[in-house]
Amino acid sequence: MDTSRWSRWTTIVSVLILALIAAVVSYSHMYELALRHGEPEWRAALFPVSVDGMIVASSMTLLSDARNGRKGGLLPWALLIIGSGASLAANVAVADPTMWSRIIHAWPSFALIGAYELLMREFRANAAGVRSAHAGRTHGDEGSTEADEAAISPAPAERRERPHLHVVSVGEAVEDGGTEDGHERSDRFPPRVQREAWVWALENRQLDGSLPTGGQIAERFGRKERWGRLIKQWGQQGRLGPSLESSLTGAT
Repeated sequence: MDTSRWSRWTTIVSVLILALIAAVVSYSHMYELALRHGEPEWRAALFPVSVDGMIVASSMTLLSDARNGRKGGLLPWALLIIGSGASLAANVAVADPTMWSRIIHAWPSFALIGAYELLMREFRANAAGVRSAHAGRTHGDEGSTEADEAAISPAPAERRERPHLHVVSVGEAVEDGGTEDGHERSDRFPPRVQREAWVWALENRQLDGSLPTGGQIAERFGRKERWGRLIKQWGQQGRLGPSLESSLTGAT
């Protein structure tokens, strides 16, 4: 057990013993006062409990506020002061009308209030220490988490650039060499309209075997001339099905 913990427990035990002795003497004084003023025994026995109980209740409320990091409210402090004053007044009231008698009768109540407040002070200090330690751990965990994330996450310059989607119309996609759904054209599966345009161009060759112009192909399928020129070019490259040479060979 370290020195600070040993000191704290020594203080707590000493305060508890002092509070127990003072409570017994103070209880007897308040019990005697209640009997003097005509209270039956059972109610006279409850009178000291009501006074000291208010002190305990208000002190525990202040302790709870300290544990939760709140400043003690006006009501618990007011009840604590009123209860302490009532306890002192009750003990002095049963004393003889001399200074030393009043001091002797007031001392147990004063000692009880002081000892109890010392005990609550220890508890409040311990609660504040636990709360500060918890806050420190929480802050440390958050800091380490942020540091870990910063270490793991790549820097902005190192991050892979994400592809950006670009929405284009069907006409733009086809004219730029793409497919009708806006993606890059696949040599293996060209769009049907392009294949049909190339087949039409093969079937409508001139007498000398030359293909229709790009404008003629585009006009036949309701497209722009550039689209027709691309169809003619891709077809001759064999990207839209049978090439011109194979078609001529088959025809002969």
